[in-house]
Amino acid sequence: MPTIDHRIILNETKDYIFITLGLCLYAFGLVVFLMPYEIVTGGVTGMSLVVYYATGFKFENSYLIINALLLALALKILGWRFLLKSIYAIIALSFIIKFGQWLMPKDPNGDFIKILGEGQDFMSLIIGCTFTGMSLAIVFLNNGSTGGTDIIAAAVNKFYNLSLGQVLIIVDLFIIGSCFFFPQFGDYFARSHKVVFGLCTMIIENFVLDYVMNTRRESVQFMIFSKMYQEIANAIAIHTDHGVTILDGHGWYTGKEMKVLCVLAKKNESQMIFRLIKMIDPNAFVSQSSVIGVYGEGFDTIKVKTPKELSPKGKLKDGGNARLNNQQ
Repeated sequence: MPTIDHRIILNETKDYIFITLGLCLYAFGLVVFLMPYEIVTGGVTGMSLVVYYATGFKFENSYLIINALLLALALKILGWRFLLKSIYAIIALSFIIKFGQWLMPKDPNGDFIKILGEGQDFMSLIIGCTFTGMSLAIVFLNNGSTGGTDIIAAAVNKFYNLSLGQVLIIVDLFIIGSCFFFPQFGDYFARSHKVVFGLCTMIIENFVLDYVMNTRRESVQFMIFSKMYQEIANAIAIHTDHGVTILDGHGWYTGKEMKVLCVLAKKNESQMIFRLIKMIDPNAFVSQSSVIGVYGEGFDTIKVKTPKELSPKGKLKDGGNARLNNQQ
């Protein structure tokens, strides 16, 4: 009988808890700051908002219907493994948004109260997109997905040489631009206003999303010069679960041989590493530098396409060798 790995269960539980918190934050930004001012955004959320503003059809219903159709498409192309957390996020977000709308205060006409007051559309847009961008980062960092146009992007990327970002931008531009063709949004000036605001939501939300994710993933490199290098290496390996590389060094001024420790770690682990070094050797010489990216076990994975095989001369058969040379 197979044994149960409690670490896997714990990690999965943690993922679902943080995904749920991210969804609550997303619903807060959407319901409190975007929907009262009828601001459109991208993705399936944007499509549902356009339908809601133009026809009055409930947002959570259109959100579920559109995502169900996309999930049916993705199930055939991408498989169940990709969809499991997406299904949870879609269902949970629709109920959270429905509950949020029920809690939201309304005026005598049944419209949502504008928390920041009249004429504060752009300020509400900035605050709302900050919340939604942060929430999406939380979901993605915990191995989740909100489904929607992410599914379209993944499906297109599987068959065509288009990046996920390119597909998402194209789809979002189409969704936001559709506001211009709904007379329910007013005259041409009012519709243009909707489109411009929609483009602003896309830019701000993606900026916040990238900022939070890059900050969370930011890594640093330590170069540690100490006579007590063995003790420091053992302490770092035990307390941070990171490997340590020992380099051979030669002091130019002293003419002595010495060992240099090279450590790659997450930025939020820096304080712990400094503390360990100071406890063992307060006189150690330490250099810390930021690195653009770290790929491998314990860090990010390398996400580039590779050819199936090399030609007899060692060149990439799909012409990738020429592209690599052009980038160098």
